[in-house]
Amino acid sequence: MTYRDVASKQVLIWACTAVGSRMPVAMAPLALVFLVRERPGGYTLGAALAAAYVIGEIIGAPVLGMRLDPARGRRHLAVGLAGGAVGFAGLGVLAGAHPVVLGAFAFLAGAAPAAVAGGQRALLTSLVPERAVTQALSAESMLMSGVWAVSPVAVAGLALGVAPRIPLLLGAALMASSIAGHWLLPAGWAKGDQDGEAGRGKLRVLIRAWPVYVTGAASLTLLGLAELTLPALLEQRGIGVGWSGPMLAGLAVGAGIGAFLYGVRAWPGRLRTRSVVLMCGMSAFVSITALIPGAAGIAIALTLAGTLQSGALITRNLSLREALPPSALAAGYSVMYAAAGAGYAATGSLAGGLLQVVAPSTAMLAGVVLTLLLTALGWWGEARRDGSRAAGDLDVGVAPGAEGAPIAGGCDAERRL
Repeated sequence: MTYRDVASKQVLIWACTAVGSRMPVAMAPLALVFLVRERPGGYTLGAALAAAYVIGEIIGAPVLGMRLDPARGRRHLAVGLAGGAVGFAGLGVLAGAHPVVLGAFAFLAGAAPAAVAGGQRALLTSLVPERAVTQALSAESMLMSGVWAVSPVAVAGLALGVAPRIPLLLGAALMASSIAGHWLLPAGWAKGDQDGEAGRGKLRVLIRAWPVYVTGAASLTLLGLAELTLPALLEQRGIGVGWSGPMLAGLAVGAGIGAFLYGVRAWPGRLRTRSVVLMCGMSAFVSITALIPGAAGIAIALTLAGTLQSGALITRNLSLREALPPSALAAGYSVMYAAAGAGYAATGSLAGGLLQVVAPSTAMLAGVVLTLLLTALGWWGEARRDGSRAAGDLDVGVAPGAEGAPIAGGCDAERRL
């Protein structure tokens, strides 16, 4: 269980391909704001375009994710990336078009490649030995932390230093290059749909994993609320709002460090127990962020919250591997992506509403309470599901974990603990 098991030529190609497909996603919301900010009502229009983009992601991820073919997923991923490239190119080329036209391109840019992240994650775990799946997911989390840390800086620099449309044209070029990268990788991540349960009803199988989606979305919702309320919180504390950028960069760095540490060793306990511990720790650090008066303390608390949050997300991805058959994994990752997007979108509305009636610190603490409630709900759902599975094993006279029987805590990493 070391990162050496992940180091291979194919994983390196996958990493370059993933950066090309996900950098535009990280750039999009801010790039859309910069694109139209000089037009009348520019910031309002930019927010509307960003909303259209996110709605496209929320709709596209589960709908397209369920159609991914594990044996020939490359074709579906290529089509999605091509649609995303067209959407980003349309926004960049037709920057002065009517808002409805821009909204349509923004929706396309969000919806078309929305299932790509789920398919790429399933592909990544198929490129490494089963014993190295945790390290592969940790490496992915570190890579994406870097992408999300660099993207805002790149957007601001290109939009202000060159032209507002350049970040979107760059996004189109990156997505197009990612299509070529997939032809250097396997055509799929499984040998067809070998699982009878998935064949009878993939939707039913995906719905059964709802507790994982709830907890995964909760972690992103909490940090999303912290990010959105941070400028107002700093102003409340008498700290320069400009410090919000470096603090959020520190949060991203912390997430990368946390992902690395999670993959260094095997951690004790069930996945759902680890998830609860990490979520509670993250909630505690966000609460400290809301209550502490000094800039240094806020920065440290946010960094530590990011460190724990990346570990929590990795446990959610591992939990999906134990909850779903291999043929439904890509769809499951896509559904969780959509759930996280929906949670983040709801966070924006919640933050806007709360900040009108309560102090920023109170709004952040309200997010902590909501996160803990969602975490408890997800833990209860997972415990209930595992209990039902164990009872089913006993009913048929097979010990849980025996060959041919469902395994409570079924991923290989969980069985080794």
